[in-house]
Amino acid sequence: MKIKTVLLAAALIFAGAILFFSYRNYFGSPEAGSNRVSLQAREKAWQGLKKDLEKKVARFNGTVGLVVKDLDTGREIDFNKDASIPSASLVKIPIMLSCYYAAQDGKINLNDPVRLRYADRVEGSKVLGNKPVGSVFTVEQLLHPMITQSDNAAANLLIEYVGFDTLNAYFRKMGLRDTNLARKMMDFKERREGEENYTTAADMADLLEELYRKKFLSNEISDKCLDLLGEQKINDRIPRKLPRDGTFIAHKTGLERHICHDVGIVFTNNGDFLICVLVKHQNRFAIPAKRLISDIALLTYNYYRNL
Repeated sequence: MKIKTVLLAAALIFAGAILFFSYRNYFGSPEAGSNRVSLQAREKAWQGLKKDLEKKVARFNGTVGLVVKDLDTGREIDFNKDASIPSASLVKIPIMLSCYYAAQDGKINLNDPVRLRYADRVEGSKVLGNKPVGSVFTVEQLLHPMITQSDNAAANLLIEYVGFDTLNAYFRKMGLRDTNLARKMMDFKERREGEENYTTAADMADLLEELYRKKFLSNEISDKCLDLLGEQKINDRIPRKLPRDGTFIAHKTGLERHICHDVGIVFTNNGDFLICVLVKHQNRFAIPAKRLISDIALLTYNYYRNL
């Protein structure tokens, strides 16, 4: 019995020594100390970014819905992210995804022809507005001008083809809680009658993250959607002050009277982040809102540049 006790005590002492030296070697090593300092510095910088963004939002005269999210760590900075704001052209992102989703489910055919009518050439149709009446496009061909140049005619043709009910059903299927499609683009008559398209910064952020992580569409289609968003021609907000070298920005803007938005994903060498800024303001022009969005994007980008 005494021998067993001695052997057990020796085994415990040996195990304790191994744990002690393992702990000291890891946590007492220069690398471990450096990692702790690095993590502390990164957290301090993130909290500094949060304070800077708080100041920017507080100084702005209007309603700002904001989500900034580190897609590597999941850390998030948000303000008024559940505020319901008219979506303007942001609704074109879930329309695009719904079209691919419906095609994936076999409910529509992306190669189906859609004919342009005179009534379809509404204001804000930079591409289709110059096409002759009777021009024919496939469903998939309409996605490019709708996203890259925010073409309203292309959006309306897709709404007409897929249908309000089907699109709204896919919005819900994709997890959008507060985003709806109630009227076509530039339908001011419906707006005067109280019909409006709404969304939130939270919904847009969730949707973009699902796309980034390729949760509900195939890898190929997810990449195609990100590429389309990356070809955005309206770059006076999120990308305005960001360098193009080593940075890829997949985003979509929205602009109407007293409404100015931009939401997207910024891919950098030091990490990827999601940024959604929805602004409702009372200024005569959208310049202050655009400046706010570009400043928020630059402050966030600088956090990653300095890592």
